[in-house]
Amino acid sequence: MLVKLEDISKAFHTEEIETRALQNVSVGIERGEFLVIEGPSGCGKSTLLSVIGLLDRPTSGHYWLGGRLVSQLSSSARAETRGREIGFIFQSFNLISDLTVVENVELPLIYRGIRSSERRRRAAESLLRVDISHRAKHYPAQLSGGQQQRVAVARAIVGDPRILLADEPTGNLDSANGEAVMRLLCELHQHGSTIVMVTHDSYCARFADRKIQMRDGRIQSASESAVAR
Repeated sequence: MLVKLEDISKAFHTEEIETRALQNVSVGIERGEFLVIEGPSGCGKSTLLSVIGLLDRPTSGHYWLGGRLVSQLSSSARAETRGREIGFIFQSFNLISDLTVVENVELPLIYRGIRSSERRRRAAESLLRVDISHRAKHYPAQLSGGQQQRVAVARAIVGDPRILLADEPTGNLDSANGEAVMRLLCELHQHGSTIVMVTHDSYCARFADRKIQMRDGRIQSASESAVAR
């Protein structure tokens, strides 16, 4: 099992209010699985994705990634683990406007201290995998939304992460570009990528091996893992 969450809770505090975003969530994710997390706005699905992505530390509970307990790592250790083992795909693409496509894709490798020639080689391979290498020298503003999301996917996979986390990856795209991005994610999955995706789109959800339904910070229902079977 690649990811194991045990009794994960997450609370946010203001001066007068405690908001419990997650309440005793337990779930396992197998290597090579495509898991979708669904639920209404405010149900905790994005918070759960942030915990899995080591962007948020749980208030209580335990999280193992690849057999390693990571729920109580220091901030610096979380950042290092996140950079090496987790790839992110965001709804808003999060590309840097004054960097070219290939420079955007290289960015995670710069943080890992990989030399320039190796970064460029890996970035070129990643862009080729998502069929956007012909735009390598362009800037984000020169690309369509669908092309920008392909660049974002290339950036997410360039470091060969253990797991890809996608937060509403088609949310800013029209239906044609959204379907193209989903086909791309399915291709990555067929080649062995483990993917966890948050979505409210039932069309996108149907591409997954398994679905989790969340409500009020809890898992309301979960289908059986096809990978585990």
